[in-house]
Amino acid sequence: MITPAYVVDEKLLTRNLEILAEIQQSTGAKILLAQKCFSAFYFYPLIKKFLAGTAASGLYEARLAAEYFGGENHVYAPAYKAEEIAELAQICDHVIFNSFAQVEKFAQYVKSAGLRINPEHSTQKISIYDPCAENSRLGVRIDEFKSARLDLIEKLDGLHFHTLCEQNSDALEETVDAVEEKFGAYLHKMKWLNLGGGHHITRKNYDIERLKKIIRRLQETYGVEIYLEPGEAVALDAGFLVAQILEIQPARNGISNAIIDASAACHMPDVLEMPYRPEIIGAAEVGVKNFSYRFGGATCLAGDVIGEYSFDKPLSAGDEIIFRDMAIYTMVKNNTFNGAKLPAIYAKNLRGDLTLIKNFGYDDFKNRLS
Repeated sequence: MITPAYVVDEKLLTRNLEILAEIQQSTGAKILLAQKCFSAFYFYPLIKKFLAGTAASGLYEARLAAEYFGGENHVYAPAYKAEEIAELAQICDHVIFNSFAQVEKFAQYVKSAGLRINPEHSTQKISIYDPCAENSRLGVRIDEFKSARLDLIEKLDGLHFHTLCEQNSDALEETVDAVEEKFGAYLHKMKWLNLGGGHHITRKNYDIERLKKIIRRLQETYGVEIYLEPGEAVALDAGFLVAQILEIQPARNGISNAIIDASAACHMPDVLEMPYRPEIIGAAEVGVKNFSYRFGGATCLAGDVIGEYSFDKPLSAGDEIIFRDMAIYTMVKNNTFNGAKLPAIYAKNLRGDLTLIKNFGYDDFKNRLS
């Protein structure tokens, strides 16, 4: 196998999709793939067997969905360029705006216009992932909604909110209560309501029955069609990053540095941004097993450190290690800082066979720069 490499397991991906499909079937809600999390379009033929469509964050994602997915094509962005609207209007079923100014400018051109609202109810503590944080630029607040012209409100077919990040349905229930308190009177006039993403539906302890009750209550109370647009839930735990150890440095302060051909900064940036420590197959916390290592990438960034781990046996240059849960927010966010090679992409089919989908090289680095 070429390393570094992302490997997406179709069996694990299908497991997630079956869970999401059952929710659609039992509630009548529609679930969309949030491409901002996972855009490996090789897998779109599989995903579209289960989901109703896609959610895009701009023109290029919307184009990708139109070309390779089909189904419903929804898009939201904090603002749109005038030159993009004609194409978005042609390929998107729902275009969701972030302000009444954008509604006034562009709603007349689109098939179904929506507006992102801000319920001003935070359910998380990390501000970078909190659209309800103070001075957030995302979503229209109720005071802005109440002061909007009636003719602009009448241009809307639906409302959209997205406030969650890797959360359970109790956080959604809290948020829906806040939405109903502030925007309930307007929901009666809408055709659809999009509950956004951040729903960790396919993790083991997620309360699916509570989610279903929330969906049904909204449907019965307001007569709206319900959409959800999870990203992580689609590909959660379905992908891996395989890397090779390049060198083991002598121990410093009791732990050795293992330099690998993958990078947190380049290939799994959420490790630094969230931050979090990804799991490695066969590894444990430092001190649990006999041999401990700090893993870092082969870049010049001093902070390009993935985490500290312990193993049953000593590691050597040439050994492969496998990071878990590397399908989401990796391929869509990776970069070529320091000229780092982008990881190859493999598919593992239901029989366990590996197929190389894409191998990247020097030209991929060069062509994006000049």
